[in-house]
Amino acid sequence: MKRTRTALAAPALALASLMVLSACGDSDSDSSSADSSAGKSEESAKSPEKTADPAAELRRAALTANDVKGFTVKKPEKKYAFATSQDQVKLDKSVCAPLAYATNQLPLGTPKADLIRLATGSKGPGDYTYVTLATYASGEAKTTMADLSKAIRSCGTGFAAEANGNKGGYSSITAETAPKPSGADESLAFRVTMKYEGVTHTMRAQTARHGDTIAVYYAVDGMAFTQARPGNAKIGKGIVDAQSAKLA
Repeated sequence: MKRTRTALAAPALALASLMVLSACGDSDSDSSSADSSAGKSEESAKSPEKTADPAAELRRAALTANDVKGFTVKKPEKKYAFATSQDQVKLDKSVCAPLAYATNQLPLGTPKADLIRLATGSKGPGDYTYVTLATYASGEAKTTMADLSKAIRSCGTGFAAEANGNKGGYSSITAETAPKPSGADESLAFRVTMKYEGVTHTMRAQTARHGDTIAVYYAVDGMAFTQARPGNAKIGKGIVDAQSAKLA
């Protein structure tokens, strides 16, 4: 049966009911409201500083097509999401939760705001790199990275997950060494594998902390699923460099 371009570009969860290419939609979270520009209260007028809006700051830092050559950058479509919130995800190993979130475009920990961007096209329509940004209260980003590090160490044999009637899982989780992105305070990298119709697919992730902001990069070879060939996705250095520059 001939597949349409839309089908080829769809996440594997939509194609195979498995938690691989799932993407949260254009649901940039807003956990704090911007101050009104139509006047200030007496109390705010006396404040020495205007309270920062975490969501607005993330939007300014979000990757765009103008930032990275050769890619199309957009908000991923909500209809392809494995889950749209952490509480929808059920795991056989609770310690693996950060990995489930990182590979399904859900923010790690409890951020003040988060957003997602999808970069595609450098190597064809099935070349996906998801970028999830999240900002945290002081000190929480560092704790969140520690939780992810523990999950990588504890979940080497993989894990299973379920959300909204979709079931899936990974066969293995392996820590990898990757250059720390420019300006990052710390970074973790890992690869995940899964089998689909007897074929092994490898996806890669890298998480970088820039102060109180965390960037999660997750790469998938979507075409490999539709062509029944092994996938071996790699995160584009240009994407990481461009996003890191905007977080500096």
